[in-house]
Amino acid sequence: MTRALEVEPTLTDRYRTAVPETVRHASGLNKRDKIHHEIRPSGEVVLTRAEASEDDPLIGQLLGFLARDSAGHPENLQAIDASLVSRIHALVGNIDVDLEAALAAEDE
Repeated sequence: MTRALEVEPTLTDRYRTAVPETVRHASGLNKRDKIHHEIRPSGEVVLTRAEASEDDPLIGQLLGFLARDSAGHPENLQAIDASLVSRIHALVGNIDVDLEAALAAEDE
C-alpha cells in the first residue's frame, strides 16, 4: 500500500508560509500560479493549482451560491412560467449580440 507524503511548513508571525518544493511539484505549481483551497465540511483543506480561467470571478461566486442555495432549499425552486418565457423572447428574441465586441464608452 502506498503512503501519502506529508509535509508541515511553518506559519510566520504574519500567517504566511512557503509552499514546500514537494507540494509544488506534486501540484504542478509554478511561480505566479494561483492556488485553489477547498475547505471540506470535516475541516480538511485541499490545496491544488487553480486552473487558469478568463471567466468573471463574480459569476463563479454567484453560480456557487445558487448551487448551494438550491441544494439546501430545494423547496424554493419553481418552474419558469411559459408565458414569461414567451414575453422574454418577444422583448429580446430578435436582438443580435456580439459578445466579443468592445463596449462603447459612456460619453458616446
